[in-house]
Amino acid sequence: MPLATARVATARPARYVKQLVSHMGHKAAASLTPDGHGTITVASGTCTLTPTPDRLELTASAVDAESLTRVQDVITRHLVRFAAQEELAVEWTAAINGGELEPTAPVVGEYLLRHHTPADDILGGLAVATRETAAGAAHMQVSSDEGALLTMLTRLTGARFAVEVGVFTGYSTLCIARGLADGGRLLACDVSEEWASVGRPYWERAGIADRIDLRIAPALQTLRALDAEPVIDIAFIDADKVNYPAYYEEIVRRLRPGGLVVLDNVFLGGSVLDPAYQQEHHVAMRRLNDLITADERVDSVMLPVRDGVTIARRR
Repeated sequence: MPLATARVATARPARYVKQLVSHMGHKAAASLTPDGHGTITVASGTCTLTPTPDRLELTASAVDAESLTRVQDVITRHLVRFAAQEELAVEWTAAINGGELEPTAPVVGEYLLRHHTPADDILGGLAVATRETAAGAAHMQVSSDEGALLTMLTRLTGARFAVEVGVFTGYSTLCIARGLADGGRLLACDVSEEWASVGRPYWERAGIADRIDLRIAPALQTLRALDAEPVIDIAFIDADKVNYPAYYEEIVRRLRPGGLVVLDNVFLGGSVLDPAYQQEHHVAMRRLNDLITADERVDSVMLPVRDGVTIARRR
């Protein structure tokens, strides 16, 4: 359980962040953002430092409990040493498992679901059909608030050509297709005709089935067959996580200036925050999250919507 936090009361949080980054930069990887957030990476793990008006917030992570303790000890020791004018109390929380984190508290999540434009009977019917058909797999369907977000983003971009990677039962497909401009087209990629067939009757009822070009084939194969010209207005990625980096690259190079790519599940249930999780999909998602942040082709924001949603806009 290699995550722990500490909230250190102080009137000088920004000063301590600068001192820690400057001092430890000689012996570890350390960085400071323009707004004063610091990151220090030592051999055993990483600690982020966030100044607020009245405290310094620390978050330490490592691959195992022993390494986490070393990170905590290093940061605590140096921080206390710099506090010549006050006595700091650095009290770390018990270690927690990143895979058990709640991006939003359940009560907040329920409030959000009650305060967006309500899903109509067609979307509601598809949600019910998904629960009845998919049973334990029904959690793969996007929530109604995320669906509303997809429709809004599609409309805001004036999208005429959209791409979806990962259809499942077609709830998000319906949401994107509804947001398309007149004459718009959605290329929907999936490998399961069985799951997609659940959504087809609802696409028909919504009057948008003619906008959807469903391709049952490996998504990379479908994407690579597209012209290299930047013609995609908006894309949504919600499929197998190991291939997210490849999907992202194939889409971004075809995204028009001002176009959006939206990625779901970038938290992986909180496990992406916890370096103890080292399966292939965890590593791939962490790599992609870092890549998008550094990608000079896009401006991006990561939102704590459900299991984490990243929105990247092509420059």
